[in-house]
Amino acid sequence: MKPIQLVDLHTQYKKIKEEIDAAVIEVMESTAFINGPAVKDFASEMEAYLGVKHVIPCANGTDALQIALMAIGTQPGDEILTPSFTYIATAEVIALLQLKPVFVEVDEDTFTIDIEDAKGKITDRTKAIIPVHLYGQCAPMDEVMEFARKHGIRVIEDTAQAIGSSYHSKDGSTQMAGCIGDIGTTSFFPSKNLGCYGDGGAMMTNDDELAKKLRMIANHGQRIKYYHDIIGCNSRLDSIQAAILRIKLGHLNEYIHARQEAASYYDRAFANVEQITTPYRAPYSTHGFHQYTLKLEGVDRDGLLDYLQEKGIPANIYYPVPVHLQKGYTQYGFKEGDMPRTEALTAQVISLPIHTELTEDQLDYITTHIKSFING
Repeated sequence: MKPIQLVDLHTQYKKIKEEIDAAVIEVMESTAFINGPAVKDFASEMEAYLGVKHVIPCANGTDALQIALMAIGTQPGDEILTPSFTYIATAEVIALLQLKPVFVEVDEDTFTIDIEDAKGKITDRTKAIIPVHLYGQCAPMDEVMEFARKHGIRVIEDTAQAIGSSYHSKDGSTQMAGCIGDIGTTSFFPSKNLGCYGDGGAMMTNDDELAKKLRMIANHGQRIKYYHDIIGCNSRLDSIQAAILRIKLGHLNEYIHARQEAASYYDRAFANVEQITTPYRAPYSTHGFHQYTLKLEGVDRDGLLDYLQEKGIPANIYYPVPVHLQKGYTQYGFKEGDMPRTEALTAQVISLPIHTELTEDQLDYITTHIKSFING
């Protein structure tokens, strides 16, 4: 059996090596390294895949969130609603722009934002809400959009973990994650379902005016070279990464299917283990399984992590400390006990290896040892 990895990018690369190498060499030969044809072609192909009017590539997913917040006209002191159970980047950009993150509870089944909790935290300073499509599954966007429209606030979707997932609305329509709110943002970090071989990100919108503003901000605030109409930044997806993403976009549905197959194997293996709750599938969303995350009850999680490491099984905690309890965010006035659901989840969750190259013997090895530890 091959060594087990959390993400096996090497084996994945080997399968598409000829396509990837040819695409990279084409960029090298052209020497169009910045904003070359590969970037424009990738944006167009991504627009077609997502069914969205505008895809604006940028340097990484964190930049995508920051540029999105700048594009909606936020001012220092404005409040942004976002879950505390997320990667730090979601809140980091809010703080960097001198906005105030207002942390919201998550649903204990889906791990995504709880709109009922958000309702009690909106004020006249609230400018936007950032639902996070955590682990590969969409937040309840019907409720998010209804809430946002009622209060006149913007919606920025954090789709870094759910690109390729789709949302089934109550009105019968289906939209891709990241294409429902005012702006969607995503990351192409190598471990993502659609990942490049370095850093990369993008913003998605159906709003023509927002698209113009997003492009300008990402390009030093200019529409015409050397004429800077607004304050911007420098955030570009380079042509080599775009060329790689064009190839991998063609395999994205295949990659998601492979992750779903691995998740189904885990589900079956743990179905009768009462100390384990397997990931909930919301009826309104497909699940891309960027992470396969269990909830443990009555299990020594640290002991399990040590045991798995001894057995050559990588596992991780996403995330061990909620953002509202991180030292860098104490200034916003939250304390332990403010979000009991979120705090309980961070003490329960554990994420198992999940990627496109998992084999049945690896999955059997992983599940057998987890059950062995739990059953003593």
